[in-house]
Amino acid sequence: MVLSTNHHYNLFENINFMGNFMTEFIGTTFLLVLGCGVVANVVLKDTKGHGSGWLVITMGWAMTVFMAVSISSASGAHLNPAVSIAMVMAGKLPSSELVPYISAQMLGALLGSSIVWLMHKDHFDATEDPGTKLAVFATGPAKSNTFLNLLSEFIGTFVLIYAILEWPATTTDLGNLNPLPVALIVLAIGLCLGGTTGYAINPARDLGPRIAHALLPIKGKGMSNWGYSWIPVVGPILGAVAATLLSQAI
Repeated sequence: MVLSTNHHYNLFENINFMGNFMTEFIGTTFLLVLGCGVVANVVLKDTKGHGSGWLVITMGWAMTVFMAVSISSASGAHLNPAVSIAMVMAGKLPSSELVPYISAQMLGALLGSSIVWLMHKDHFDATEDPGTKLAVFATGPAKSNTFLNLLSEFIGTFVLIYAILEWPATTTDLGNLNPLPVALIVLAIGLCLGGTTGYAINPARDLGPRIAHALLPIKGKGMSNWGYSWIPVVGPILGAVAATLLSQAI
């Protein structure tokens, strides 16, 4: 059987599609292994990093983003449904790839956070407070206020997406350090804006691990706070949409 030129194109398109899926999946897995890992190191009982504080968490997440983006350049290193939605709106990602990208990100987040639980199982068992255990997986508000919590996630993600979209126009190629600007943006958001809700700014980063928390046999884990779970999903999506619209309008 001889393939036509069109069949050849579709074949290679499918290979690229699968490559993007796996790259996003692996990148997001690494993102959550280290991201949830730094939270576990700070908040769980008897770890060597216990009680080291917010600065360690924000620095850890920033370096995690640098690493995860570095290994995911083949797919564009979205690692975040809000980023993928923005890229579709900006015409930088075919709409047909949005669901596969988000699916890969969600699965990677689920796996990555599960690995953190397995690695820290003894420390989860030693930690008594269910809220502390949930904090390793998912974000939560410092003060419960639906509108302001949603606004916090909206603003944090708006800053992230707008900066990502505008950065290429104001800088030169940084070579192997190209992921550094995104890492610094995430660091700034964490340090400056993250204290209200824990700056999910990524629906997969919060929802995937929250599902893992609900499914895993974590000793004394308590509830997964599903009543709050929509905020770190809807807030970032709305922030991404608004940032993209502003970027396109200017």
